[in-house]
Amino acid sequence: MERQWSLEESVKVDAPPSVVYGWVSDLRNMGRWSPECRSVWVLRPPARAGSRFVGFNRRGLFVWPTFGRVTRARADSEFVFDISALGLPIARWGYRFEPEGSGTRVTEFWEDLRTEGYRGRIAVFLGVLFAGTDAARRAEVNRAGMRTTLERIARTATAGS
Repeated sequence: MERQWSLEESVKVDAPPSVVYGWVSDLRNMGRWSPECRSVWVLRPPARAGSRFVGFNRRGLFVWPTFGRVTRARADSEFVFDISALGLPIARWGYRFEPEGSGTRVTEFWEDLRTEGYRGRIAVFLGVLFAGTDAARRAEVNRAGMRTTLERIARTATAGS
């Protein structure tokens, strides 16, 4: 299987961009939407560009923490953060919000940052050790997780939360 370095998924959400942006930029919500993330602790909520946070993740028997930093927080349009583990860059995650009819087209995207020499190889090894997923399968696992996350965000809008 060839390694995939980035991907994106999107869904229409029945809420305006400002509302959806507010939900997603409150990173503490990720634990209820993501199938891997169990909870997020934000140093100084609400999250904004430069904010740091810790994610607590689990998939099957595998449990691991990640450390994040918000890199872009443009109200109503984009929210992006970088994830690292043990000081090594792991991934960039983000969300774009575009008006669509009476709702919002939410696009979640992911980019694998484990690319540089020996540091990248160590980060790939850590992915297998902590998350149980090798680099070639990470995009497949993330695509399924992104679809679940986006479906849960859409259901949040339907429920009127």
